[in-house]
Amino acid sequence: MRKRSVVLIAGVATLSVLWVKARRARPAAPPGPLADANDPQPLDVLIIGAGLSGIGAARHLLAKAPGKQFELLEARQAIGGTWDLFRYPGVRSDSDVYTLGYSFKPWRGRTAIADGPDIRQYIQDAADEAGVTRRIRFGHQVKTASWSSAANLWTVTSEVQDAEGRMHTVTRQAKFLFLCSGYYSYQEGYRPDFPNEQAFQGQIVHPQRWPEDLNYAGKRVVVIGSGATAVTLVPALAEQAAHVTMLQRSPSYVAVRPLVDDLAMKLQSWAPATVAHTVTRWKNILTSIFYYQVARRRPELFKQGLLQAAQQHLGDRFNAADFSPTYKPWDQRVCAVPDGDLFRAIRDGRASVVTETIQAFTPHGLRLSSGQDLPADIVVTATGLKLNVLGDIRFQVDGQPLEVPRTMVYKGMMLSGVPNFAYAFGYTNSSWTLKAELTADYVCRLLNHMDRRGYTAVVPVADPSVEERPLLDFTSGYVTRSMAALPKQGSKQPWQVYQNYLLDKYTLQVAPMDDGTLKFTAARPQPSRTAAAGG
Repeated sequence: MRKRSVVLIAGVATLSVLWVKARRARPAAPPGPLADANDPQPLDVLIIGAGLSGIGAARHLLAKAPGKQFELLEARQAIGGTWDLFRYPGVRSDSDVYTLGYSFKPWRGRTAIADGPDIRQYIQDAADEAGVTRRIRFGHQVKTASWSSAANLWTVTSEVQDAEGRMHTVTRQAKFLFLCSGYYSYQEGYRPDFPNEQAFQGQIVHPQRWPEDLNYAGKRVVVIGSGATAVTLVPALAEQAAHVTMLQRSPSYVAVRPLVDDLAMKLQSWAPATVAHTVTRWKNILTSIFYYQVARRRPELFKQGLLQAAQQHLGDRFNAADFSPTYKPWDQRVCAVPDGDLFRAIRDGRASVVTETIQAFTPHGLRLSSGQDLPADIVVTATGLKLNVLGDIRFQVDGQPLEVPRTMVYKGMMLSGVPNFAYAFGYTNSSWTLKAELTADYVCRLLNHMDRRGYTAVVPVADPSVEERPLLDFTSGYVTRSMAALPKQGSKQPWQVYQNYLLDKYTLQVAPMDDGTLKFTAARPQPSRTAAAGG
């Protein structure tokens, strides 16, 4: 009851404000000036990455720091990042699209859990309609980034392939560097070696490199894994495969989410698109925060709720052990299944879950530690991601290599000792875009603040009294495997990394810019001509 009241009050308040704004809305400003790719003049901002975060950052610069010269460097040949890379069957968002989408661009689709191609098109449209696409330099794999305090500039080098396939180096300079390259390697996913793999006569596939011509119709498929990718793949493959088995070493928590948000549909039918989108977005933000707090404070209650929902969907095929992890809810991400599609595939007999470890591959499948043989024509290794630290870019500050694990994160978006730099890193317990947009908004505030005060550089200065802590309080494999390479967070503000949108909204949009932690540097006055001549 308390949750409903909070959501209702917030929704009504937001609706009232936005209704007034919608009636007073002005036409969008035309795109700002476009930097010439051959212009040797430094950019004001260089964004690395043209995925969800990078396009959002560009849109924020256009709206909130107009006149800034900027461009985006994208390693691949397409917009979309994750949503262009992943092409496996059924690929979709694992959080609602009203919070995964941008605050400034209403989601007009019917489904609340959106398909990958629809999300990719949404990002493309967001770039095209604002003139961002023409600012993107595709095929630029950034290799190094070097800061010079003497010049107050970043020098960024990229590898680019020419028409003949030869690689050459391109250099770009910028006053501010905004890293929006995501958090995992696009080159390869995490792929453990299993005993006797070479004996298997079928096909082994990783979701991150899904073959376009893979025919799984009528085949026996085993999906190794239990995370978001696995629970997405299983029901999608089960539509054509003879049978799909989700083979998990340990279970994950699985939550049923509605495929269609009824309130969103009602709002879209009578309210302006911006109002409907924002009210739905805030409703989902507050609901997500509420359930996360319940999960962390009353983990057994939350767990029982998930198990009861699974039992209702599975009926006689329910086995509590297959959906009961040993860790607490949100120690790892809770997997979302729209309208219980995973459970429906299991209940209908098209899919099954086996909780076991692998002893070895066999010519025709897998032998489990229990001695059971699991037949397979195709094995999908949905075994996770490889975390990549700051885009695998080699950073230098005034000629010294940056030791990332020795840095501390300021407000979840800047690094101690690294000037004129920010990076987008989203939430582990909610939609990535929520934090990415707050970060982009802060960067705009910071740039405008520096312009007003005549500052040319800013750097967070670490406080020796602050106790270091791991960056993420998360036990997912991709995090624990890379923890030693990550920067640290601190024991108190502003070095703490929140997993709470409301706290971050205050910290990044309301709290004073001059907080005693950021060190600003003003431009050095240029000597007059008379002084320079010795007069």
